[in-house]
Formats: sequence, C-alpha cells, structure tokens
Amino acid sequence: MPSRTLPPPPPPVYLRTWPDRQTLLTDRAMALQELQRRHLGVSRLLLLWLCGLGGVTGWALLIQPIRYIDDKDPSAFLLGPVLMVLGLALLAPAVIGVVLGIRRDRRIRQLTDAWLALDSHPPSDARLRSPGLSLLWLLLSLAVCTLGLWTSFSAAAYAEPGEETYADVILGMGAGLLVWLTGLFGAAKAVGHYRWALRNLGPSLPVTTTAARR
Repeated sequence: MPSRTLPPPPPPVYLRTWPDRQTLLTDRAMALQELQRRHLGVSRLLLLWLCGLGGVTGWALLIQPIRYIDDKDPSAFLLGPVLMVLGLALLAPAVIGVVLGIRRDRRIRQLTDAWLALDSHPPSDARLRSPGLSLLWLLLSLAVCTLGLWTSFSAAAYAEPGEETYADVILGMGAGLLVWLTGLFGAAKAVGHYRWALRNLGPSLPVTTTAARR
C-alpha cells in the first residue's frame, strides 16, 4: 500500500464478496490498524512539529527586516524584500500543512467509522483505543504549549528598554504563539481521539470482565 494512500472505504453491500465472516474481520482489522497508524503514528506528531518549526523560522525571517530598520541598517532595502519572501515561503507551507493535516484526520475518522460500522469485534477493536500513543500525544503537546506560553510571556515581561527592540518582542511573542498553537493542535487531537474512542468503543473493561464475558 503506498505510503500516501489511505485504505479505501468498505465496498457497498452489493459489491461485497467476502466468503465468510472471518475473512471480513481480517480485512476490517487490517484497514482499521492502518488508519489508526496514519492518525496517531509518531510520524504524524513529528510532521506537526516540523510544520511548527517551519512557521517559527518563517516568522523570524519576516521580522528580521524590522530589526534592520530599528538598527538603521541600510542593508534593509536590499535584504528586507528577500527575507520577507523567504519568510512567507516557509510560513505559508507550514500553515497549509496543518490545514491539510486536519482535513486528512477528518477523512481518516470517516473511513474508520465506516469500517467499524461494517461489523463488531471487541477484542481487535480494543486496540484502536491506543492509550499509550494518545497519552504520548497529550503529554508532549502540553509540554510544547508550556514552552510556547513561556516564550511569549518572557519576551513581553522581561523586555528592557535599550536592550530589546520592538522587533525582538514581536519575534518572541509571535514565535511563542506559533509554538503554543502547535502544541494546542496536538493536545486537541489527543483529546478528540479519547472522546471518539469513548463514544464509539465504549468505556474500557477490565481484563477479567472481558474474559468472563467470553
């Protein structure tokens, strides 16, 4: 399966050709596991951070011409437009990447719901909860949020006249905001997955209870 291609939705009723239920459950489990990997995989978290890093770098390049102007540096007339173009070239793809990621997550969730509605198999469906991965997303994202808030707060609170310019403050606050938004997206995804699992899979049952029901 190509790395960028999501599993297809289940075929309509009149095109389903599974010879028995076990074959259906096997295909269903494979599709659900792949969708879950695409949704909560560590690579998706790293990609989100990469978009955040690109946004921060682009913001820094956009602010650099203002710093040149504050320093009355004549090179601002030559380097300023170049830095602004480079900044937009980094900031715009980062924003587009986040938007496309949100749309992709929505599509993954639709496909997951469609495969879940095909049948029910609690032992394999329980793996979709991915408590370890969702907790990893949540904790790391909260750490990123904390870093972003601290960066923004320190840039504004500890600025001293004569040592930091307006460009320094704007750079710190803007970079902190972008870092905070990156963490916020990750935390919202982790919480959204928990709510989805609770709504579609129900509360997790102890191992003894599950074994007793079998």
